[in-house]
Amino acid sequence: MPGLTSASGLIGLLDEPDQQLKCYALQNLDKLVDQFWAEIADSVSKIEVLYEDDQFSERNLAALVASKVYYHLGEYDESMMFALGAGDLFDITAKSEYVETMIFPQKADPRLQDIVERMFRKCYETEDYKPAIGIAIEARRLDVVEEGINLASWRSKDKKGKERSSEEEKDGGVELMEYVLEISMNVVQEIGLREKLLRLLVNLFLSQSSPDYFSISKCVIHLNDTSLAAKTLQELVQKEDTKSLLVAYQIAFDLDSSATQEFLQKTGKYYRSIRQILRGTKSIEIALEFLFRNNHTDMSILNKIKDSLEARNSIFHTAVTFSNAFMNAGTTSDGFFRANLEWLSKAVNWSKFTATAALGVIHRGNLSQGLKLLEPYLPQERVSTGSPYSQGGSLYALGLIYANHGTDVLDFLKKRFESTSDEMVQHGGALGLGVAGMATGNLAIYDKLRTVLYSDSAIAGEAVGLAMGLVMLGTGSSTSLEDMIQYAHDTQHEKIIRGLAIGMALIMFGKQEAADDLINTLLDDPDPTLRYGGIMTIAMAYCGTGSNKAIRQLLHVAVSDVNDDVRRVSVMSLGFILFRKPNAVPRMVELLSESYNPHVRYGASLALGISCAGTGLDEAIDLLEPMIKDPTDFVRQGALISMAMILVQQNDQMNPKVASLRKTFEGMVGEKHEDAMAKFGAALALGIIDAGGRNVTIGLQTQTGSLNLPAIVGMAVFTQYWYWFPLTHFLSLSFMPTGLIGLDDELNVPDFKFWSNTRPSLFDYPPKVEESAEKAPEKIATAVLSTTVKARQRAKRSEKEKAAKEAAAKGEDAMETDHTVSTPKRAEKEKVGYELGNMSRVLPEQLKYISFISDGRYEPVKKPTGGILLLLDRTPSEPVRLMELKARKATVPTATGPSHTVGPVNDGPGTGGAAAAVNVLNAEDDEGDEDAPLPEDFEYITDGETEEEL
Repeated sequence: MPGLTSASGLIGLLDEPDQQLKCYALQNLDKLVDQFWAEIADSVSKIEVLYEDDQFSERNLAALVASKVYYHLGEYDESMMFALGAGDLFDITAKSEYVETMIFPQKADPRLQDIVERMFRKCYETEDYKPAIGIAIEARRLDVVEEGINLASWRSKDKKGKERSSEEEKDGGVELMEYVLEISMNVVQEIGLREKLLRLLVNLFLSQSSPDYFSISKCVIHLNDTSLAAKTLQELVQKEDTKSLLVAYQIAFDLDSSATQEFLQKTGKYYRSIRQILRGTKSIEIALEFLFRNNHTDMSILNKIKDSLEARNSIFHTAVTFSNAFMNAGTTSDGFFRANLEWLSKAVNWSKFTATAALGVIHRGNLSQGLKLLEPYLPQERVSTGSPYSQGGSLYALGLIYANHGTDVLDFLKKRFESTSDEMVQHGGALGLGVAGMATGNLAIYDKLRTVLYSDSAIAGEAVGLAMGLVMLGTGSSTSLEDMIQYAHDTQHEKIIRGLAIGMALIMFGKQEAADDLINTLLDDPDPTLRYGGIMTIAMAYCGTGSNKAIRQLLHVAVSDVNDDVRRVSVMSLGFILFRKPNAVPRMVELLSESYNPHVRYGASLALGISCAGTGLDEAIDLLEPMIKDPTDFVRQGALISMAMILVQQNDQMNPKVASLRKTFEGMVGEKHEDAMAKFGAALALGIIDAGGRNVTIGLQTQTGSLNLPAIVGMAVFTQYWYWFPLTHFLSLSFMPTGLIGLDDELNVPDFKFWSNTRPSLFDYPPKVEESAEKAPEKIATAVLSTTVKARQRAKRSEKEKAAKEAAAKGEDAMETDHTVSTPKRAEKEKVGYELGNMSRVLPEQLKYISFISDGRYEPVKKPTGGILLLLDRTPSEPVRLMELKARKATVPTATGPSHTVGPVNDGPGTGGAAAAVNVLNAEDDEGDEDAPLPEDFEYITDGETEEEL
């Protein structure tokens, strides 16, 4: 009915005695109810009377209209009752919000069950399984999910049997199981329902003739079922065939990249090789080797940063330290310190702490030599010499080297921590204990930390509160939370309260609804620092879930809280909730990025960086580009850091804006009139974009799709650099090597080739920056008279005429002589497809182009997902050519003696920095010197006086 602005005419027809007119009115009201439901609602009683009239021919239609009116009114029970009364007129196949809302069971009404069952039967008859299974999951009908998977599997087998197809087609049931697994991991938000689905999937996978053990391992990690993990590994090993053993090893490596230390320790009770993998030592050793041999750090960029920033300014000195640490993270290349000892000597107090801790980032994963490397810096028992800042930094560095795998150093760190009373050493020791003992739930360490907390030292207390959360990460320990929230209310130190607030958030990592009580308690607190902790608890508890409830809560606080810090972290936390859906974040924060409040703008920039890290997403870059020119310095800082996170490992072929943005970073570092905070951000950006020798990305989920626990925690703590610069080093926990590393059944690294079906330049390293020669000062142009110019022009013409005559005499064309230009050779077209060797860099976007040579010696046990890949040897009887592990051979220069005399330095240009810097970093700061003498009196002569008069 075009042009209708009111339903009053149709409603009036309901009062007519003629049934045909009433039916006409109902038919049109059914079409218009979504538009005029508010007007119809006033007369819904008339429609109900028609439904209750047994003599009325269109009772079902009246019920349907009444149902839709009550649906719009939000009275779902009433709406459901009338929908059931509508019978077949209620179309279960209609794609509308009304129908989808109604078909989910509100009560166990048999009529409703009949509608839902009819829908399930129809879907299964037409082999349209996914919609039925999706609705069954929403309705908690796991029996229907199981029935659909079994039916699809049976039909696939029956079809294969009839067709006698020789091609290997994927079983329909297995496809559905993978679909349900994806929904369980990424869509289902209720923990109880997710666990039931995963248990069902484990049983279904195990019932297959050839179980998909890699999918089973994903379920095991999310269920946190150590006994099932150990049983699965044990069964695979006991099969006693090479392929099963390789699958067991591959699962062990996948578990190591995804599970907590506590989970791995409980699982690794069987077999030496699997224990070695689950301890993490093998994967760390391989990652270290990959970063060591593929290091492409451009030291000229780092030198430019150093030369552009004044070293006597502690902020700038610290910025260079972070850039060096990030660029060389995990490569063991610390030669920058050795080459710049004079610059390093300008570090004092906390700058010295940060510089020493940077060694932990550079040597992260160097488990065999980490303790030896840091020995000259570490606090010695009953020896009080040396700088407490470098001693605290060395304990922090030791924790970073053994991050999330601290079994071998936890006792050492605990002893050094409890044997000191120096606040700076306690600060570094607490951070080291926290990062090395992450998620162990070690109560002995927790008790030592709590004892120092109760001493009420602001410097030590901040790190201790954070460390308590790191050690109890994800445990949800109510006892720990009670201790921490009680002390947060008792102390007067804001630093301690902040450390405890972040620590409580970490304890609730991944707990979702179980964290709601703590969240509400913290958000209702009058102290803004604890409200800040409440927001971080939302970010950690609902990390990667995409929870609508969490997003609504964050957006509400972002526009309503009176404190800028709380508003800033609310917007920033959107990145943690939505990092699995990066495309959704730019649209969500677009308006927030233009907020009048600079703290909200900063939060929007960090949300983009966290969620879109490593993606090169154009929409995120477009939002950040104007923020780099924001009038507020800290907004520019956040935009620069986030831009680098997004563009990490991108080159000009992948994103044409990379080159210009790199120049922007370098230009801001060198700009004399730029604010210090923006320069700090630009220096960090240059370190992040080339992190790990250009061989790492920032990944908050593993290659197998699970949450990357150390990476998320590292990113969360890194964002606290706003309050405390040394926490910036935590970002290195988010760095994930992007290599393809093949291992055989002996866990050795064989020398073999695989194929990348792309142009070599598409995923190549960015070109190194060319050293530009210094510009010579321009000479002032000499004034030239107009008559002189004319004379020169006449001379040139006469020379050309003379040359033309000579050329003509020789039979040559004068114009060709003057203007002949050698044509450059045409550039060869780049070929598509090239070979790569084992341990080569392979970017996540490149994986889909990777294939193994069909007639090659090695075959992967699963589809390449990056990282470590186990290989099945097709010709095991032939001798194997192994790759030499270069990182093992690289020795750490030592500094010996009580005075820490520098020992022999490695000949390599990129090493030896730790040993060379010992005397510089261990030197005590000159805090006890006398003040500088006052200047002598001076005389000032006025314009009207002379020296003789005075």
